[in-house]
Amino acid sequence: MFKSPTVPTETPQQVHDAMARGEIVLIDVREPSEYAAERIHGAMLFPLSTFDPAGLPDAVGKQVVLQCGSGKRSETALRNALAAGVSVRSHLGGGIMAWKAAGLPVVSTDPATGAVRDRS
Repeated sequence: MFKSPTVPTETPQQVHDAMARGEIVLIDVREPSEYAAERIHGAMLFPLSTFDPAGLPDAVGKQVVLQCGSGKRSETALRNALAAGVSVRSHLGGGIMAWKAAGLPVVSTDPATGAVRDRS
């Protein structure tokens, strides 16, 4: 049975700390409605449905880390990027669900009022 190679995965705390140190650019590969409802502060949106590894930002001195809701789509995007020869550092294991479970802050939009809330 063929087992696909593992991809570089980081924990929420590792990603949080790397963002705080300015080492990475976090790319959210969820869809726009998901991103609008709730996101990690500072994450850029590049939906998997239109994902083109060549379009990833070239952030001088920073590496790219991918993120989604649970880790499945970000792993797919990472595999696509690596297959295309585009350098990506890793993906966030467990996605934003793991991030929230770790007690890390998110930005959300109140569906009733449209107000943006930054939850720590």
